Amino acid sequence: MSKTLVGYQSTKFLVSAASLDGCPADLGCEVAFAGRSNAGKSSAINTLTGIKGLARTSKTPGRTQLINFFQLNHGMRLVDLPGYGYAKVPRHVKEKWGTKVSEYLQIRKSLAGLVLLMDIRHPLQKFDLQILTWAIHAGVPVHALLTKCDKVSKGRATNTLIRVDQEFKHLDAEEHLLTFQIYSSPKKIGVTDLKETLDHWFTSTFSLPTQNL
Repeated sequence: MSKTLVGYQSTKFLVSAASLDGCPADLGCEVAFAGRSNAGKSSAINTLTGIKGLARTSKTPGRTQLINFFQLNHGMRLVDLPGYGYAKVPRHVKEKWGTKVSEYLQIRKSLAGLVLLMDIRHPLQKFDLQILTWAIHAGVPVHALLTKCDKVSKGRATNTLIRVDQEFKHLDAEEHLLTFQIYSSPKKIGVTDLKETLDHWFTSTFSLPTQNL
C-alpha cells in the first residue's frame, strides 16, 4: 500500500495579500479555506498541518482581513481567505472582505478545491449557499467541514448531517462536486478524512512521490 507525501507538516507561511495583485503567481495548485469569521478556519489549518500558530487565531472573530498563503511542497499552497458574516464588523468592511473572496474564487486558475467551514450548530447560512452555488457553476469541488462537532450531541450532529446531505443533493444533483464531514480542531475529529480529500485534489494536479507502507 502506498501513501501520498503531500507534506502538510512542512507547511510554511508564504505571504499575506490585501488584494489579488499581491497574491503569488497563479501557478501550481492551491486549496482555499473559506467560512464565517467564527467557523474555525485558522484552527483547521493549524490542526491539519500540526503546526501550532501557523495560521493566526483570535478570540475576536473577524481579524483575518487579508488573503493568507501557506506553502507546502511541490508548488502546492493552502489559502486562508478572509472570514465573512461576523455581525460586529462594520458593513463597509464586510463588503470589502466579500469582494476579496469573490474575486479570488472567480479569478484564481490554480484553485483546485475549496474547504468550506460551517459551524455545525449554524450551517448553510446565506453566504455559505452563495459560495456553494458559485462553486457548482465554476466546476470547483467543495468539501464542507461541519466544525465544532464536539459541542453538540450525537443526535443533533446526525440531524445536521441529514439536513446538509439533502441540501447538497438539491444543489448538486449532477456534478457531485459537494462533499462534507463533521470536524473538530480541538478534538482532532475528522483530520484524517480532511487530509484524504486534500490529497485527492492535490494529486489530481501533481504527480507526487509515494512511499510504501
